[in-house]
Formats: sequence, C-alpha cells, structure tokens
Amino acid sequence: MNKTEEINAMSNEGITSRRIDHEQNSISLESNLKTLLDFKNSLLDDQKNGEKMIQELNEKIEVTKKKIDDERERLEELRIKLKEVNDVKEEEFPKFMELKDMVLKARSQLKMIDEKTGPKSNKERINIKQLTKTLEQLERDIQTKKLSKEEERKLVARSKEIATKLHAMKIMHKKEDHFRTISSQYGNLKSKINEIFDRRSEFGNRIGELKQGLDTLLDNREKLYEERRKIIRDVRETSAKLEMVNTQINAIEFRKSRMISVGSKRRSKDSHDKSYSGFQSSKDRAKKSKENMQIWNSMKEQALKKMSSGEKLTFDEMRLIYSDINNSESF
Repeated sequence: MNKTEEINAMSNEGITSRRIDHEQNSISLESNLKTLLDFKNSLLDDQKNGEKMIQELNEKIEVTKKKIDDERERLEELRIKLKEVNDVKEEEFPKFMELKDMVLKARSQLKMIDEKTGPKSNKERINIKQLTKTLEQLERDIQTKKLSKEEERKLVARSKEIATKLHAMKIMHKKEDHFRTISSQYGNLKSKINEIFDRRSEFGNRIGELKQGLDTLLDNREKLYEERRKIIRDVRETSAKLEMVNTQINAIEFRKSRMISVGSKRRSKDSHDKSYSGFQSSKDRAKKSKENMQIWNSMKEQALKKMSSGEKLTFDEMRLIYSDINNSESF
C-alpha cells in the first residue's frame, strides 16, 4: 500500500467513525426525547387530575362554608332567645325569692298562733259565725236578764273567754287567708320560674350541641383548606417540571436540527479534506470522541431518569442536560 492509499484508508476510517458517532447520537437523542415526552404526558395527567381535585375541594369548601354560616345564624338566634329568657328570669326571680320569704314568714306566724292558742280542729277554725252568735247572746243575757252576782260573773267570764277565742280565730283566719293568697302567688310564680329554668337548660343544651357541630365544621373546613394547599403546591411543582421538560424537549429538537446541519457540513468537509487526513491521527481522535460521547450519554441518561422520577436535580446535572445546545457543534 502506497502513501496515498494509506492516507485514503485513514480518512475513510475517520469518516466512518464520525458517521457511527452521529448515528449513535441520533439514537440517544431519540431515546431521551421519547423518555421526556412520556414524562411530559404523565405530568400533564397529574396536572389535570390535580386541577380537578382542586375544583372538587373548592366546591366542598363552599358547601362547608354555607353550613357554617347557617349554623352560626341558628346559634345567634338561640343566643338571642336565651338572652330574652335570662332577662325574664332576672326580672321574675327576685319576686319569686321575696314571695318565698313571705310564705315562710306567714307559715311561721301561723305556727306561733297555734302554739299560743293551742291546736285547733278544722271545725273550730271555721266556726267564727257560731262563736259570734254565742258572744252576742251572752252580751244580751248579761244586759237583759235578772242575774245573781255569781251568774253574772260566770256569764261575763264566759263572754270574755269567747271574745278572746273569737279574736284569735279572726286573726288566724286572716293570717290563713293571707298565707293562702301568697302561697297561691308563690306556687304560680314557682311554676313560671321552673319553666324559665327549663327553657334556659333547653336553649343551653341546644347551643352546646350547635357549638360542637360548628367546631366540627370548622375543623373540616381547615382540613379541606390544608388538602387544597397541598394539591396546589403539587400542581405548581408539576407545572415547574413541565416547564423544565418542555425546555429539554426544545433543546433536543434544536440539537437534532443542529446535528443534521453539522452532519451535512462535516460530510462536505470530510470529502474536501480527504487528501489531508493523513497528517492527523483520525483514528485516535475518533476513538476519543466516541469514548467521550459514551460517557456523556451515560451521565445524561442518569440525569434524565432522575428527572423523570420527579427527583430534584443538582446544578451539574441540569448543566449536563442543558449542555446539549452548547456542545452540539462538537458532535
């Protein structure tokens, strides 16, 4: 083999090596592009589902807020009613306590009269009319009949005894009437007070139940808010990933077009510079370029897989992916 044939062989070998490198780069780019497009579709699905979940949560939040407003309105109505009942209680309770004291005092007075005059039967308690007639007859007898001093003394003593008893009976009846009157008033007011306390207890229980239900609704609303905030954060992260993926897809598309252009230029250059290729070590250069490309493709593949899994990339990994544009002239 002469010198010219050796040079041509080395040139052809270099051209073949670059063509193989070019094809491998194209295959690698297509693989990376497919990975990115699949990842993009997955992100779009996640974004769509996230936005749907946000809309559903918004509807649930609105329903919960409406329930909270309704429960607060009911709670306010019950508080107003409870205040009205308390106002009545504040007005009536002092009267009730005053009547209670009056009943106790009247009962005590009746007991004192019974202790002074002795216990009376019911018949005696209502025989004031008969005692009055007896007293009037005794007074007429004393004034109209001829009596001995002894008989007159006995009638006067009997008259005084009946007058004293009649006076005590009248006082007793008066006290009993007063006692019955205030006891009736006390009984009526006591029923009213009991009704007031029953209503206060009822309103208090209903208010307590409403407040408990309202607390539950407020907790549910806060949980919905927190869930919505989390999904919004996820959707925003997905949008950021989409933006990054779109950037990478555009970079690969750009690199593909550049590789086509550079490949065309190199083919023209290889054809033109065939006679001069013997002055360079094309074989070594092609081998080194191939090794570098394999290393670069391997590192980039790892970075793309990491990005596809949703992991955060380091600055060097991002630079490795973005370096497609800057380094496109070297392949």
